[in-house]
Amino acid sequence: MSQLLDSNNSVLLLVDIQTRLINAMPKEAAENMLEYSSRLAKAANLLNIPVFLTEQYPKGLGATADSLNNELNSETQRFEKTHFSCCAANGFMDALKQSGRKQIIITGQEVHVCILQSTLDLMQQGYQVHILEDASCSRKAENKFYALQRMQQAGATISNFESVLFEWLKDAKHAHFSEISQLLR
Repeated sequence: MSQLLDSNNSVLLLVDIQTRLINAMPKEAAENMLEYSSRLAKAANLLNIPVFLTEQYPKGLGATADSLNNELNSETQRFEKTHFSCCAANGFMDALKQSGRKQIIITGQEVHVCILQSTLDLMQQGYQVHILEDASCSRKAENKFYALQRMQQAGATISNFESVLFEWLKDAKHAHFSEISQLLR
């Protein structure tokens, strides 16, 4: 499988971008995560890329941030969970298998807990995982740093929001290039 992302083989996974968790994050990192995740969701919708969203114990940690919810469409698959790995959420793996896609692009929080455990579980099951360092966060920068390092050593790709958009497009002649390039501003 190519290391370059393919819009026909990708799933965007938005992990636990919930208001109460966001408020515990460093302000700039949380703002970037929310902004870039929203833009990626908009691009995924344009390109017919499935979007999966998880919420960690929403009864206690609240719902997904409104600004992100506003970018999601009725096709977004939502999963509530109490396990830290998304793979243990009821119906998640079945939905992922049904998508037939093998490249998982992950944004969200917290990198050293839910994203780390999800990534390692997904890779163990044969998925190619790309974690977006500029669209994810942890309460402490060093926790994020070492978790990204650990995932990269395990074979995950550490990437960023812009790279994903350009890999999905492949060519400036793509039908949605103009719309997607607006998301970079």
